[in-house]
Amino acid sequence: MRAHRLLFALALLLTLGGYARDRLDAWVDATVLPPLLSETSTEMRDRAGRLLRVYTVADGRWRLAVTPGQVDARYLEMLIAYEDKRFRSHSGIDPRAMLRAAWQAAWHGGVVSGGSTLTMQVARLLEESGTGRWAGKLRQMRVALALERRLSKAQILALYLTHAPYGGNLEGIRAATLAWFGKEPRRLTPAEAALLIALPQSPEARRPDRAHGAARAARDRVLDRMVRAGRLTAEAAEAALSEPVPQARRPFPALAPHLTDRAVAEAPGQTYHRLTLDAGLQARLETLARSALRGLPGNVSIAIVLADHRSGAILASVGSAGLRNAEARDGFVDMTQALRSPGSTLKPLIYGLAFDRGLAHPQTLIDDRPIAFGRYAPQNFDGRFRGEVTVTDALRKSLNIPVVLLMNEIGPAHLMDLMRRAHVRAELPGERPGLAVALGGVGISLTDLVQLYAALPEGGIARPLRWTGPASDAPPQRILSPVAAWQVGDILLGLAPPPGAPRRALAYKTGTSYGHRDAWAVGYDGAHVAGVWIGRPDGTPVPGAFGGNIAAPVLFEAFQRLDTPRTPLPPPPPETLILPTAELPQPLRRFTPRDAVFAAAPDAPKLIFPPDGARLATGEHGVPVKVRDGTPPFTWLANGAPLLTGVHRRQAELTGLERGFSQLSVIDAKGRAARVTIRLD
Repeated sequence: MRAHRLLFALALLLTLGGYARDRLDAWVDATVLPPLLSETSTEMRDRAGRLLRVYTVADGRWRLAVTPGQVDARYLEMLIAYEDKRFRSHSGIDPRAMLRAAWQAAWHGGVVSGGSTLTMQVARLLEESGTGRWAGKLRQMRVALALERRLSKAQILALYLTHAPYGGNLEGIRAATLAWFGKEPRRLTPAEAALLIALPQSPEARRPDRAHGAARAARDRVLDRMVRAGRLTAEAAEAALSEPVPQARRPFPALAPHLTDRAVAEAPGQTYHRLTLDAGLQARLETLARSALRGLPGNVSIAIVLADHRSGAILASVGSAGLRNAEARDGFVDMTQALRSPGSTLKPLIYGLAFDRGLAHPQTLIDDRPIAFGRYAPQNFDGRFRGEVTVTDALRKSLNIPVVLLMNEIGPAHLMDLMRRAHVRAELPGERPGLAVALGGVGISLTDLVQLYAALPEGGIARPLRWTGPASDAPPQRILSPVAAWQVGDILLGLAPPPGAPRRALAYKTGTSYGHRDAWAVGYDGAHVAGVWIGRPDGTPVPGAFGGNIAAPVLFEAFQRLDTPRTPLPPPPPETLILPTAELPQPLRRFTPRDAVFAAAPDAPKLIFPPDGARLATGEHGVPVKVRDGTPPFTWLANGAPLLTGVHRRQAELTGLERGFSQLSVIDAKGRAARVTIRLD
């Protein structure tokens, strides 16, 4: 009873003046307050302010920062009317409520009514103290009085809205409305407001997902009191009673997990992040990524990046098919940042460099024949050769030999310099770039590849892509002329799309790295640029996977998921030379390497058997020889002496050769020759 009397006396002191009031003021002013700045959840928001992802605080609770201005005004009115109707006027303790509670406690020998104000509840929440013990109640009263002297009513209400419990690990009104209603608390129905008022009184016993009946009953009691208090009409309450109570918690937004984790890592103390992403598009592309992997082996992953190339803003970044696939598909690995071989996707840049240097034009003829650069002898993906083709056909068919011929002429270092100027990080297997970079012999990330392609629709101007904050301070760099950029885009625009996709919708290119380790597709229209990667994060092959058959359909689907209609590519610059091969200036009609004056003509004879340096065994028969190209009849010589003349067939047999080294030669009808050296044992 002593504690009851103390409580009663304190309530009386609040109504008295003079000396007693001075002693009370000193007691309150000496109060040591608990920490007022509690940790709140880190929030990731998209370009329009929509929630992308929320992180729990250190102890695993969902606690989001909030102010009264972010909360439905009717809910606040109902809360104050139900919990603390004199909140706006009292000094932390409601003397009338406290006198009533103290009198009832003294009369009945225990707590009958709480008498706690919202400020006292805030004190309890901040100190995580109990509600039933008189010592704890006295401490809450003292802290409440001190809070009212040091904070505004709006600040005290914000603390309640941030810390009130709503069941499980939910704290605060925003966590509650997101979990129970899937929305922010700006607009609440009377039924929703009533449930949110009832839950903090007994958050575990009234959890809608575990005690649905208790939650409904508590909500309905709040609605009934609001009618009696004149805060709701009978009609509004009747409608609210028919509104269902949620039966399960909704998951918190968790879009763009890889990119949001990067944002946290780069600014660990920042609790509010505004990214350039579009939440709706991000969600649609994450769904697309999951569906695209159906039918593929379980450890195959996917990555998608889509950006607005006009502003450089990344609108969606999908690092994998999702963290839920972390075990089966290494979903925790952000494959938008991994360095991988780009396959054939760098070829358009090489052709663009050739156009700018006057080495070729889209209608220039170029050879697709067997060729060797020292020990490096590139082959086409299918092992076939097409002979003389236009540059346009060579790029659309992704032939290897023509692009290596151009790369040899330009120099691999110039391609690496182009990537450097485009703010792209490229990693070489060795110290110096070789011709293999033309076919994917360099490491590059999907994001950087998309950044490279973003320069093409921008007239050859490269800018760093961004996913947070304003545009980069890095100055834009010209990597291709407007004409070369348009010519490359026009060729890629004519590439046949995947089955069912519209023609000439995208300028795009596919790629497949050596051993089917990486399948790529990257493309753009007049507004957006996107790239798709599919493969295994550990770098092991995916047999039968080609960029054209698994990545390209996803690329076109990604563009279909944009909210805006397709934007066409711009027309050619006025100075663009658009002519057929026969009308081109003579130097552009056929690609001629700078050392062509010393090289044999493309149709000159070539000894294809025996190969140079071959070691053969002598036998009863002579040495078989074969020649390709050239004009018959042929003359065959051994060590300068003619053995056969007037031969129209392309294979023959040379006899009379002695053991040791011999030089075999063939001369065609035009006097052109080819020779090899062999050894006979």
